Amino acid sequence: MHHDPYQPEPKRSRRLIWISAVAALALVLGGGGFAAWKLDWFSGNGEAVSFGKTGTQTPAAADPQAPSQSPSGKPSPSGDPDVLMPTGPKADFKQTTKLDDGTIIAKTRLAGAKSGFEGDVWVWAPKEYDDPKYAKSGFPVLIALPGGNGFPANYWSDRSLGLQKAITEGVRAGTSLPFIVVMPVLNPDNKYYYDGADIPGQPKMGTWIAEDVPAFTKANFRTYKSRDGWAFMGSSSGAFVGMKTVLQHPDKFKAVIASGGEIVPDSPLWKGHQAEMDANNPEKLAQKLIDTKGPEVFINFQIGTKESGKERMTRFVQTYGKGPVKTTIRDIQNGEHNGWHYVRGMKEGSLEWISKVLKAPKQDAA
Repeated sequence: MHHDPYQPEPKRSRRLIWISAVAALALVLGGGGFAAWKLDWFSGNGEAVSFGKTGTQTPAAADPQAPSQSPSGKPSPSGDPDVLMPTGPKADFKQTTKLDDGTIIAKTRLAGAKSGFEGDVWVWAPKEYDDPKYAKSGFPVLIALPGGNGFPANYWSDRSLGLQKAITEGVRAGTSLPFIVVMPVLNPDNKYYYDGADIPGQPKMGTWIAEDVPAFTKANFRTYKSRDGWAFMGSSSGAFVGMKTVLQHPDKFKAVIASGGEIVPDSPLWKGHQAEMDANNPEKLAQKLIDTKGPEVFINFQIGTKESGKERMTRFVQTYGKGPVKTTIRDIQNGEHNGWHYVRGMKEGSLEWISKVLKAPKQDAA
């Protein structure tokens, strides 16, 4: 069963949550204060954005003479051969949200070259990405997957959940790496869920997540060639997809934070395709990794103490958490099945956990 952990109450709509929040804030701030708040949050939305220009994330037209970080090699990585400069072509990003620290969440449309699927992708880069001291460094990537239908939006791109703020605060406290966060749609429609897999006869969502989204990220951002700079986080169905993808492609991805998720594939579209479903089953993938002795992957489960499902995680850890499959479970006290509580769990320790597993950006010695 795939829930939508964005909402603590299934019958309460996202629209209602926003209306209630806006109304409450308007009462607190008063008319003039609310207008200023709204202007600050939404000013620039819809404008073109360029990531990676020295010192800022700004509308692309504001700095037409800025140097391109293209395959031409300017600037070129120094010291670390694992650094991959943007390969191009550049995507057209449009701002969707501005955060309090001036960083921007932006959206683009990606036509997947390998999957053939076309969908929206949201991205966020931390302040450090535009710091000249890191201009020649790669950055670790966190691919954030939503629960529920995961279409037509990815709710991790909504500032109200606080994912990006949690990373920013963690960087400041020394408990998180400055991740680039990439937030693709998870499914091609609202009718079914596709288990992040290439189900025969259906859109190739497994290829979209494992191949097209990383290729898009490498085209537009300074990243790492090795799996040491690549991980997933997800909630509910997105947690399942993230864990499954790491186990399926341990040569490309190293770790996952899996919150409140399922353990085995359960899309109704698998009917009649048992062999293909088995090839997307985390239990079978983990056993295969154990049998072949690696490479190591790292799975951090998160589960709220007020939600069900811990027994599935515990059983997985007891059965498959050995050899190259490194597992841990984080209990979120009084946590429920929603994104706000999963972000709290990340702030309480899961961000620090994954930051110790992945590769940090390195400042230019000069």
